[in-house]
Amino acid sequence: MIKKKIIPVVLCALVSVLVVSMSGCTTTTTSTTLKVDAADSLTDCFNQTGAAFTANNTGVNVTFNFAGSDVLATQLIQGGTADVFASANLAQMQNVQNAGLMNNSSVTTFAYNKLAIIVPTANPANITSLADLAKPGIKLDIANSSVPVGNYTLQMLAKASNNTTYGSGFAKSVMSNVVSTETQVNDVIVKVALGEADAGIVYKSQVPPAYQSKVQVITIPDSVNVLATYYIGVLSASPNAQDAQNFVNYVTSPAGQAILSGYGFMISPTSQNTTTAAVSSAASQSATTAVAT
Repeated sequence: MIKKKIIPVVLCALVSVLVVSMSGCTTTTTSTTLKVDAADSLTDCFNQTGAAFTANNTGVNVTFNFAGSDVLATQLIQGGTADVFASANLAQMQNVQNAGLMNNSSVTTFAYNKLAIIVPTANPANITSLADLAKPGIKLDIANSSVPVGNYTLQMLAKASNNTTYGSGFAKSVMSNVVSTETQVNDVIVKVALGEADAGIVYKSQVPPAYQSKVQVITIPDSVNVLATYYIGVLSASPNAQDAQNFVNYVTSPAGQAILSGYGFMISPTSQNTTTAAVSSAASQSATTAVAT
């Protein structure tokens, strides 16, 4: 009788130990979500970059907030949160830095771009060169000067006005043909593709695959073109600082640079960190003044 009582007790004890042991072996998987605020000209490229980064970093997901760099900078300064900020120009990166929101040692250039003209595929205004944008009656759509590509456009027109090929009145003549200014460069592409404008000025890398059959791209000569420089860095308040830095590192790595190159961006010959707080935006301001006069 004693043995019969002992066996159930022992079995119960063994079951209890097994349950505790199994509970101790349970694993909990955690994931990190990185929020990247990026210039809208990076949309297609960064979507691929994010997928590649996620595939190589288990447990880390990337979400994007694409908009004009000026809009993103304003959002961040007004209390918006993100882990990484990628700007299409220096001025907006500086604005966020000056607000004390960037980890300045993480800020680096990662890509370069140039401007180009786009026209509808049928090209009803018969535009074949930059000079044609000054012809009377041309309907031109450009980005607003508050947006990096819009400011680069003003710089380019100012350079052309100082070039004897185009003449001192070139910028004024072109600006008189502007029928609309947009807050995002993608809106310029859409309006030109729909035939609402005879031409638009965008980034050389900008035309998405969905619109490549709807517009033609016309090159702007290097003698008057401008080099758009892109900056990226980690927000100082990022709760995922290491993963955010890893994303920045991936963007500037050979793999990340290859993706950028595939979308028409020019890549830096070397990945070199640089703190941008001391760099002046005087050239941009003088170009705006030159076009306005």
